[in-house]
Amino acid sequence: MIRAFGWNEFLVIVAAAQWTIALSAIAFAGGSVGGLLVALMRVSETRALRLFATGFIRVFQGTPLLMQLFLVFFGMNIFGFAINPWIAATIALALHASAFLGEIWRGCIEAVPKGQREAATALGLRYFRSMRHVILPQAARIAVAPTVGFLVQLIKGTSLASIIGFTELTRQGQIINNATFSPFLVFGTVAAVYFLLCWPLSLIARRMETRFSRATAR
Repeated sequence: MIRAFGWNEFLVIVAAAQWTIALSAIAFAGGSVGGLLVALMRVSETRALRLFATGFIRVFQGTPLLMQLFLVFFGMNIFGFAINPWIAATIALALHASAFLGEIWRGCIEAVPKGQREAATALGLRYFRSMRHVILPQAARIAVAPTVGFLVQLIKGTSLASIIGFTELTRQGQIINNATFSPFLVFGTVAAVYFLLCWPLSLIARRMETRFSRATAR
């Protein structure tokens, strides 16, 4: 039986945003850890680590996120590991974020002037201490704006988790639309919630990028 789209349906859609936020936060946290490891391997002095990190990045940047979600969700079940959509979406998005953040942060590390590394070497700092105390603090400042920008893309990317049955914002919109048959109202509301989640982050990223550009121009 078709019912009208009303206040209760609107609140259900808005409430579903908490799962989008939770999935984005967990995936971003996991991707940050993985991305840092990938970035460090990309700039490592060990060729094997560089090759592994490069291959990892090419696989996850060269395949659609939707396929990655399918492979994690259905692949684990094929090998006999029962996995629910929440865990599958978290793993796939974290791996996806690791590849992209790793490449972003690799670029930021390499953007630090070579003179800083030479100075650290002259002071007798080895690779890890040089990275920790000299290179990474400077690279982190450069990385803030593109990292926040990627977070916006990750939040929007969580909508694909609805394909494997994870009930986040987009999936809840589909469920409400099936009950009300009001696609314009339902998906208009879904789009508005995504906008309210992403727009402030986009402004923050733009402001940080402008501030960094002014600082480097001085």
